[in-house]
Parts: sequence; structure tokens; C-alpha cells
Amino acid sequence: MKVPTLFEAIFGTGRDSRAAVLYERREIAYAELREETIRAAEVLRALDVSAGEPVTILLHDSPAFITCFIAIQSLGAIAVPINMALSAAEQRLILDDCTARIAILEADLCNTFLTSASGSLRRLKQLLIVNQQRDFQPPEVQGVTSTLFSAAPRRQLDPHFPAQSTGDSARNPSFILYTSGSTGTPKGAIHCQADVLYTSETFCKEVLRLREGDRLFSSSRLPFAYGLGNSFSFPLLNGVTTILCREKPSPEVVGRIFSRFQPTIFFAVPLVFKLLLERHRVSPLDCSSLRLCISAGEALPAAIGQEWQRTFGVPVLDGIGSTEMLHMWMSNHESEVRYGSSGKLLRGYAARLLDQQGDPAPAGEEGHLWVKGASAASGYWQRPEATAQTFVDGWVRTGDLYQCDADGFWYHMGRSDDCFKSSGQWVSPVEVEGILIRHQGVSATAVVEDFDEHGLPCACAFVVRSDTTKSNHELEASLRELTAGVLPRFKCPRNYLFVAELPYTATGKIQRFKLRARLRAHEV
Repeated sequence: MKVPTLFEAIFGTGRDSRAAVLYERREIAYAELREETIRAAEVLRALDVSAGEPVTILLHDSPAFITCFIAIQSLGAIAVPINMALSAAEQRLILDDCTARIAILEADLCNTFLTSASGSLRRLKQLLIVNQQRDFQPPEVQGVTSTLFSAAPRRQLDPHFPAQSTGDSARNPSFILYTSGSTGTPKGAIHCQADVLYTSETFCKEVLRLREGDRLFSSSRLPFAYGLGNSFSFPLLNGVTTILCREKPSPEVVGRIFSRFQPTIFFAVPLVFKLLLERHRVSPLDCSSLRLCISAGEALPAAIGQEWQRTFGVPVLDGIGSTEMLHMWMSNHESEVRYGSSGKLLRGYAARLLDQQGDPAPAGEEGHLWVKGASAASGYWQRPEATAQTFVDGWVRTGDLYQCDADGFWYHMGRSDDCFKSSGQWVSPVEVEGILIRHQGVSATAVVEDFDEHGLPCACAFVVRSDTTKSNHELEASLRELTAGVLPRFKCPRNYLFVAELPYTATGKIQRFKLRARLRAHEV
């Protein structure tokens, strides 16, 4: 059975004149995007890119990212997007891990990425530089050939373009997405083109329910599973428009996008919704075009979702997905929103909760969440042990603790390795953080395991202040009063530490393992 390629599914008939991409001052129609994709494929063909060969992409969210991502897979090769927000050392680590000899690189990244490389690029042989600057001269690195993409030689494509997927080959690797590193070193989840099509048929069709004229904008970037669906596959597979922005999506930048491009659907992580609400109190946001907002990456605190809907009249649909599953398998729906929950299981996916012994958790009790669906990765790139631990008999271990109520709503209790016991009972950091964030004096918070003077486990809250009129002592007293009124004693933070900022991954997930390390090292 033939599986449509991304090239065929995106550039189908009847779309040529429609707006595919809004980017800076350009409006790019589907026909133009198709021609740019073919040109990118011709450049890669001239470099003898072969089937199954990884090719890395280090580009800002832009039309070039999209055309290169499609072109690489259309040649049968493997696209490997790398997060532009990572340090140069972290980017090089991923580049070496995926064994790519070719990298497509943003010009403004060249100096930091290349000049400090000093022989660490063991496999890289060819750089294709996407130039945004006049008179740009790429730095020289021994053993690496640098070419401006716009001036690179091209070779005509053969009649078999795009490379077809049939039978067993339909599951051949097409792209690798590296995990965000919220719990340590990133791992590369291996996906095929069919996985992309599946998420469009599930989450996109069931939750987004796209309409003609929709314009989608995501503050989460294209190299991540969440952003890739939001800004690439959902709009382009369904013939609507994606809004791309190369700048870091600060509240000011997002506000400008809202005013200029008038998106109808907006995707973000909880932290971004929080920051936008804070900005709105100072400088009002124009959210008049929005009909739907989506949150993922971390559990959305109920207070943030409720405040957003009260303020703008637009619901925020929280859900859960993962790099391993490509996008969301569980979500709230526009007609049925329950803030504080991850919503309900989507059609096309199965989920189960297991206890510590691997047996089914009793009804109504929390358990370790496993999920199953056709968008699951085939494993981790060159990590057989990690693959065996996460992918078991068609099920994927998510690493999350969940509860499911009698109405079928699922509640995130925290990451399995973030939850801890106090007084012999489980404490969910997410639950405690959801209470603390209600306080107007708190901008952000994270709860981790600490130990009291007797060496017994207890909760510790890291707090970023939003109110500078009160002292730390006064704010702490107010937070203790708040938590004592709604939480059992064993869940109330014993210690409070006030910090300037929290460590986040580029996808907006709190890196609690770094906070635990700071406690152990007595660095706070």
C-alpha cells in the first residue's frame, strides 16, 4: 500500500494560489513554496545526498526551514532539525550524535557555531549557509566546505522524486527530533512521514477542526514536535496558512504578530501565556482575531487558563504530547474544557496507568502513564538500551504520573522522576505549583524534593517574584498561609527559596533536576 509523501500531501491540486506562509513582509503561495522546495532538493541532490542519510537543519522558523525539511525527506534522506536556542556546544553534540555530514546553517549562527568548533565536528563535511546578510563571508573550518545555499550547484531531480514509501519502506526513518532535555541529555526520536499524517488525522481533525482562512501561529519553534505540528504539518497538510517568525517569541514580538498577522489559532506553553497576561496588564494585546488557543509542554495551571479566557474570551485547550509520540494524544476540546486537566484521550490512541510493580493502577488512583498510537517513534537514534526501556510491545512509557476521573478527564500529577514522598505519601510538584501560582506576588515557581533538619523528605518551593513591594519574609508568610488553607500538611512546602529565574528547556519545561542539583550543592 502506497503512503502519500509529505511533498504530495502538501502540494496537492487546487492549492497553488492559496497563502501557505506569512513571513516578515512576504506572503508565499503554495505554488511558490513548492518551487522553493524543488530548488532545495536540487541543491542536496548535487551533494549526492543518499537514502537514509541524516542531514541537519539549523535554521530559524522560516520558509527555508520548511522547504529544506520537505526536500530532505523527499530524497529519502533523514531531516534532523536542531534547536537554535541551544548553545553551540549542545548543537554540535547533537550534530555528532546523528552522524550528519551535511548541515544547513543560518548565516547568523556561523561565527558562534564554527569558530569555536576547534576539531569537534568529527563527521561534518559540508555546510550550506542560508544567507540573510550582505557581503557575507563564511568562516573557514578545516575539513569543512562552506557554500552559500543560494549559490550552490544544483542537479536535476530524477523521475522518482519524491521518493515513494510503500509496504515496509513506509516506516523508514524520515526525520529525527531530539527531546528537550528536561531530564538530562537529549535523545533522538526516529519518525517517518506517516507519523506526521497521523497526527493531522487525529489531534488536528478532532481538536483544531481547521476552517478555510485559518492562520496558525506558534510561539514554540519548528525543531520541536509541538511546534512542528503547529507551524508545519497542521496548516500545510490542510491547505491553510502558517505564520512564521524568526525572532525569539518574546511577549513584545508575539503582540506584534497578533496585531500584524491576525492569527486565528495560537499555540504556546504555559509560561508564555503567563508572560502575555502580565504584558497585557501594562500594554493591551490585540487578541481579537483568535478563536482558539492551545497549551502543551507543561501542565497548564488552572488559574492561568481561567484568567486568559476571562480576559480575552478565548479558551485555552491544554493537552499532553511528547517527542516520542510526535504530538498530542490527549487534549481538552473547545466544547468541553476542564481547566487543571489534560482533557480526554483522543480517538486513535490508547492509554493505561500502571503502578510501581507494572500492574494496572486501581481506578481513580494515580499511575505511570503509557500510551499507544500509530504516530509513535520507532525508537531512539543509536540508543538501543533507552529504546528498550521506553518502547515496549507497542506501548510508549511517557515518564508521567496521571490520574483519570470517572468522566474520562486525565490529570497530570508530575513527571515520574519529579514526584517524591513526604510523610510516606506522594507529593506531585505540579499540584503544589498550581496553588502557589495563584498568588499575585508569584511570577513563576517550581517545587522539588528537599530534606528537613532531620534528613526527612519535604517539599521545597523555588519562587520567582512578581511583587517587589513585599519582602521575601512577607511573601513567604503569605504563601504558607495560602498553601495551608488548601493542601494537606505533607504537601505544603517546608522551605522557600526566592530566585531571579528558573531553568527552562527551550520548549518551556522546567528543568527540576537542575534545581535538585543546586540544593545538593548548597548553591542557593
